[in-house]
Amino acid sequence: MQHNFRTVICRLLAGAYLLAFASPAAEAASLDEIYKTISKARFVDLTHSFGTDTPVWSGFGQAKMTAASDPATKRPYTIANDGFRTTYYEMVGQYGTHIDPPAHFDENGMTMDKIPLKQMILPLIVLDDTPYLAKDPNHAFSPNDLRAWERKNGRVPSGAFVALRTDMYKDWHSNPERFKRAPFPAWKLETIQFLYEQRHVTATGHESMDTDTTEKMDSEQYILKNGHYQIEVMANLDRVPAKGSLIVVAWPKVRDGLGFPARAFAIIP
Repeated sequence: MQHNFRTVICRLLAGAYLLAFASPAAEAASLDEIYKTISKARFVDLTHSFGTDTPVWSGFGQAKMTAASDPATKRPYTIANDGFRTTYYEMVGQYGTHIDPPAHFDENGMTMDKIPLKQMILPLIVLDDTPYLAKDPNHAFSPNDLRAWERKNGRVPSGAFVALRTDMYKDWHSNPERFKRAPFPAWKLETIQFLYEQRHVTATGHESMDTDTTEKMDSEQYILKNGHYQIEVMANLDRVPAKGSLIVVAWPKVRDGLGFPARAFAIIP
């Protein structure tokens, strides 16, 4: 299964070649084979559910979710009276598991509707910060930590999505106040710079609500002002291997959007 899955990854990343040069019959057969392999894989949800009591930065405030009403009568729609029901959502874009597009920090940056589709399915690398937390509960994953990971697992591949596991996600529902703590385990700026400049990764993500705990959010500034997106408040990274998986991440196509709740999941051989 591992060998077949790696073959699938290669074929997915070579999809542009297939679309450009393969005959329609050959293309359909290849995609059918890919789907059959993926359908046998294990799927892990990397997304938190969210509600009105979800942990969020105090500067944004909690979401409000109310029954949508008829504008004329102000009466909420119900299944009994109208045959349907729906919800009116009022919340900041950076809520729950969410995407930060470059435009979140950069006036000239790419908005979420402009991010290429090919950046929404990527090889997934998981860096594990948890071994360092016993001695330093707020450990920032360093370049030396990354080099140790690469000695064990091999070089981080170009084009990957790299996620930082800290197990903070376990406090999301059970202890939301602790989830909002500061400082917290996070990225070191030099590690983020190394990943994008030396390993040429496409995107990064983490479990906390911020990339690091520096006063000016240096790592987040670096990522977004250099044209990359990130996924914040990820979950279940402890259920994903260090390498060999795919991540699929998607979000609504909001015109000129500056952030929104996202859905991310891993496909694991």
